[in-house]
Amino acid sequence: MATTSVTRIKKKLPDRISEVRGNRSQRQFARDLGVFQQNVNRYENGTTPHTDFLITLAVKEEISLDWLLLGKGRMKKR
Repeated sequence: MATTSVTRIKKKLPDRISEVRGNRSQRQFARDLGVFQQNVNRYENGTTPHTDFLITLAVKEEISLDWLLLGKGRMKKR
């Protein structure tokens, strides 16, 4: 995969995290996940999330990792 493709995919990750959060505040979302609100803020503003956060998000919110990381398929697992 070309570097530009990877960069393009990574730039959309904050939007997908925000989409999962929905109408919840960052503070409430962080509480629901058991993480710090500052981390949610950083990740939604473009800092690359830690693997633990991504796995926690996928498991607790029942989100597809393919969708979360790559934007492929459906958001929710079925």
